[in-house]
Amino acid sequence: MAVKTEMKVVVLGGGVLGVSTALELAKRGAAVTLVTEAALCSGASGRSLSWLNSAGERSKPYHALRMAGIDRYRTLFARHPTLDWLRFDGGICWSDSDVTATEARHAYEKAHGYDSQLITAENVAQADAAVDPDALAAQAIFNPGEGWVSLPHLVDYLVNQFRALGGEVVEHAGKASVITDRGRACGIRSDKGELRADAVLVACGPWTPDVVAPLGVTIPNGSPVSMLVITEPSAQPLKAVLNTPRAAVRPNPGNRFALDHDWYEADIQPLADGEYRIDEQVVAQLAQEASRLLRGDRPLKAESWKIGLKPIPGDGDPVLGELQKVPGCYVAFSHSGATLALIVGELLADEMVSGEKHPMLASFGAERFS
Repeated sequence: MAVKTEMKVVVLGGGVLGVSTALELAKRGAAVTLVTEAALCSGASGRSLSWLNSAGERSKPYHALRMAGIDRYRTLFARHPTLDWLRFDGGICWSDSDVTATEARHAYEKAHGYDSQLITAENVAQADAAVDPDALAAQAIFNPGEGWVSLPHLVDYLVNQFRALGGEVVEHAGKASVITDRGRACGIRSDKGELRADAVLVACGPWTPDVVAPLGVTIPNGSPVSMLVITEPSAQPLKAVLNTPRAAVRPNPGNRFALDHDWYEADIQPLADGEYRIDEQVVAQLAQEASRLLRGDRPLKAESWKIGLKPIPGDGDPVLGELQKVPGCYVAFSHSGATLALIVGELLADEMVSGEKHPMLASFGAERFS
């Protein structure tokens, strides 16, 4: 049974981590106001590849948290198996490095029970028949348990529940700051005025370190500029998520695909108004690179793209939980916001309402940077 509370909370940030936590707080009886600088899901959550995984190497606590995150998505998927914005059809990855590196990654994944299979051009069709065997490296890895989610669709799904529980959403509030009283967070100040609260969650994606810096808290920020491309509708039947040397590809609702990578980061140019631009030929090249991964002669074509900062803490691990320097102020800042969104919302809400620290979040405090 969820704990009931009369506490007031302001959640700062309209991405998936903020919305998920706001909903979980509302479920626990808190009076919650969600405040976002612009529109909901207009920042990093609106341009995330949102691949649900715990592939590769990371710390045991981070892996455990990601696996719990995938578990919550599987529960949602089991309840709504026909959703077109949440699927579990596996992931395929390969690199330009030698076979030894691929085998080492596979062995590492297998060592902690992650479902990992070595595949080649001869049997890649068993993983996904849409992948062109000629595109593969000598060996690739197929992770059958992985999936993907469209975060704009998920945010819409969650925020509808949040509003039904009486949660308030304030969009286009501009830049906001946390206000304190005797060293404790007591609300936020934005272009729309002050909101007082018993607790504040800062979930502002790549801007999170800037929001907590005036409070005397330093969080190193490694957020790079990145781009997500959405293709025109395509008849390509790809179901798996692909992570390859020149393109990452996942299915997207509407028979489209989402594409990203990092080889073109130097081609992204900042503008005076804080926005970014990139030559359309670079966008077209990414679509061509993705097309080469697929069988047949049906090329993918870019329909739209978004550019902005991708949230990554300085050491790569999430920053989650209450700030020791500022009681009542909580932070959610992570590169893996998509995979972690549902579980982090749940665990943070429990901490905020009960005051009891959850052991799964113990490794991710901001104080590790002190």
